[in-house]
Amino acid sequence: MAQYDYDLFVIGAGSGGVRAARTAAATGARVAIAEDRYLGGTCVNVGCVPKKLYSYAAHFHDAFDDSAGFGWTLPEPPRFDWATLRDNKSEEIKRLNGIYGRLLEGANVALLNGRARIAGPHSVEINGETITAEKILVATGGWPWVPDIEGAEHALDSNRVFDLDTFPERFLVLGGGYIAVEFASIFNGLGSDAHLVYRGELFLRGFDREVREFTRDEMQKKGVNLHFEATIERIEPVDDAYRVTLSNGEILDVDVVLAATGRRPNLAGLGLDELGVALNPDGTVKVDERYQTSEPSILALGDVTGGPELTPVALAEAMHLVQHHYGDTPPRPLDYQNIATAVFCHPNIGTVGLSEEEAREQCQSGVRIYRTDFRPMKHTLSGSQERCLMKLVVDDATDRVVGAHMVGDEAGELIQGIAIAVRAGLTKTDFDATVGIHPTSAEEFVTMRSLSRH
Repeated sequence: MAQYDYDLFVIGAGSGGVRAARTAAATGARVAIAEDRYLGGTCVNVGCVPKKLYSYAAHFHDAFDDSAGFGWTLPEPPRFDWATLRDNKSEEIKRLNGIYGRLLEGANVALLNGRARIAGPHSVEINGETITAEKILVATGGWPWVPDIEGAEHALDSNRVFDLDTFPERFLVLGGGYIAVEFASIFNGLGSDAHLVYRGELFLRGFDREVREFTRDEMQKKGVNLHFEATIERIEPVDDAYRVTLSNGEILDVDVVLAATGRRPNLAGLGLDELGVALNPDGTVKVDERYQTSEPSILALGDVTGGPELTPVALAEAMHLVQHHYGDTPPRPLDYQNIATAVFCHPNIGTVGLSEEEAREQCQSGVRIYRTDFRPMKHTLSGSQERCLMKLVVDDATDRVVGAHMVGDEAGELIQGIAIAVRAGLTKTDFDATVGIHPTSAEEFVTMRSLSRH
């Protein structure tokens, strides 16, 4: 008789938790997974998937305007219906929830609905029942955090903004990260008078400075109202709206306030503190390269561990974790360098590798910068003044391309391919020797011959 009910008990059925459960079960391990909210976690339900669907919807605003230059005449001005987008999004998420459930069932993973709490190194309590497991994996992700400001109860977090009853004609978002910048663009594109308020002098801290500045300018051209070096002091309900007082004295009347001010590890009530599981200074769970916590039988991965808060990272960590604990040979440590990412603001940002600022610190022999910004061919007829930025950062000593950055249509799609080249260590000479595809914006990455600066 087995010593434990399961070999692995996973808490959290998001991207990382589901991938770990399925792959561990494929090795023959007996696996259970607990989820108290929705299958697929943040990404599927209140993150990447609905956000990208809303971003697609917002892009149609520009597409309708652009079409006139190509000979299209719409019979009447296009109208946007929020309820149709919102409800269609919800149906798609239900479909994805069902897929996740079927994947778990097909992998012979036991799915338990409820909030699990770790009761000991090898035991979990859920729905009044105690279940034992040789190893317990915490994959509960993050949870939105709203700052302590006067009237904070009137602000929405990013979990709630997708399902508004009515469309906000005036929209304000507080924050300067991915979520804030994306939602300012999305609601602007859907037709809101959109405002972004950020305490710093420029949003998207950590990204290449030139990318940040270019994105700022393009968003302003599209009509997003940017309020830098300011924060919210007070939110007051006024009639059916809200009056927002900023730290610089400005007063804005809006219909919705979104606090996109970061996410924190979703660890409340899990029982890790009672077990004395070590945390990092920022409150994330401390793990080693095998994803073990200070309590060896308790594992953790994904956003709760403080790494890059990206779905593909959680998936990669899940594969590595299973290989470490249930595979025949341990894998090499997961390489967190050169992980590409995209920001689905309008226009999109795609980036991989080092920013210019990081490269100047790390490349001792100096760097070479190749960059171009241009009006894409599509806009020669559309009349749009939107521009595209492309940039390569090259280590002068080795000729390696150590960073690639883009702001423009489908930047994420394009940078995914460039990321392979950067990760493989290809040189600027390799890029130059590659024949481009014409006419595309992408060919600019292999035709930038003129040095912009050292």
